[in-house]
Amino acid sequence: MTEPDATGRFGRFGGRFLPEALMPAAKAVEAAFREAWADPAFTTEYRRLLTHYAGRPTPVTECARLSRALGVRVLLKREDLAHTGSHKINNVLGQALLARRTGKRKLIAETGAGQHGVATATAAALLDLSCTVYMGEEDVRRQALNVFRMELLGAEVVPVSSATNAGTLKEATNAALRAWVNETEEAHYCLGSVMGPHPYPWMVREFQRVIGDEARAQCAELLPTAVPDVVVACVGGGSNAAGTFAGFVGTPARLVGVEAAGGSAVDKGVLGVLHGFTSHFLQEESQVLEAHSISAGLDYPGVGPEHVHLAERGRAQYPSVTDEQALRALRLVTRLEGILPALESAHALAWVVDAAGTGELPAGSTVLVTLSGRGDKDVQQIREHLR
Repeated sequence: MTEPDATGRFGRFGGRFLPEALMPAAKAVEAAFREAWADPAFTTEYRRLLTHYAGRPTPVTECARLSRALGVRVLLKREDLAHTGSHKINNVLGQALLARRTGKRKLIAETGAGQHGVATATAAALLDLSCTVYMGEEDVRRQALNVFRMELLGAEVVPVSSATNAGTLKEATNAALRAWVNETEEAHYCLGSVMGPHPYPWMVREFQRVIGDEARAQCAELLPTAVPDVVVACVGGGSNAAGTFAGFVGTPARLVGVEAAGGSAVDKGVLGVLHGFTSHFLQEESQVLEAHSISAGLDYPGVGPEHVHLAERGRAQYPSVTDEQALRALRLVTRLEGILPALESAHALAWVVDAAGTGELPAGSTVLVTLSGRGDKDVQQIREHLR
């Protein structure tokens, strides 16, 4: 996975499509990131926080009982054990440091499942920045515990909806971009995934590549072949998958990003522009459609541009699974391994379970799955569906 071209594109996808009022702010973020990422003082502080605050490196866990049940060797990269309970903290610490370096006093963020919102509120508290998080009204309802966590951390949570939707990640992103227009002088937009205008898809992937780099080194110690046969991660916007794939894209490993069946933008989306970038979006007659998933983190109608580029090149594949498949996999993994995955991660596990059952994963294969977050936040919703 390489740097995007001069226009911020990965192949045909990406770029920077913004109102004139936001263009200088986005270009300033790019310039600041390029300078900071080349500055040893910045990267040393970033890595110090990853180690001593976020708790990295996260372990790779061998799933003995699940492996016996499926006939394939399953390893989990445990981002659920990072501080705040998901991979989101990796990106947010980097962007919060960047905000402080550029003299910004406030973080603006959007969130779906709440994990990015909690991570942003956490980094803001750590670095003494104010924080406003925009969240769809439907997601506020589904993720009430994470809303309370953000408020405890000192963040303001702003519920948003639209005339046609009760409010999910799409509406939250719309609201965050509108707020950024009015606050570019004092606020940094801390975007949570590998989407949005350039440089966000590239910058967020670079902050998340620690997942793949660690996993690659850990697999080299664990496996006789050094590299797993298959690397799997769930995909909404796609940040945990992009970070994971970055460590393995130069290896023979098969890369699989698993989308929700109701939000399968790589496969079912068509070329369009939304939220400042070109990618595949679910749409009909140029109108963006609502995505659906039991997981609040996977119901975005588009996907990060680099993922569509990887799919177009044939380097990664992007199947989808249903809510029911994800819930079955969640119950199986929880009971066999004592690990409760987030609903997002359950989608990646569901593909592994089904692919092992159909023979798409040959017996004896080695599979690394990134567990992007823990399922504590989803317990009430899981309970409602499994009753």
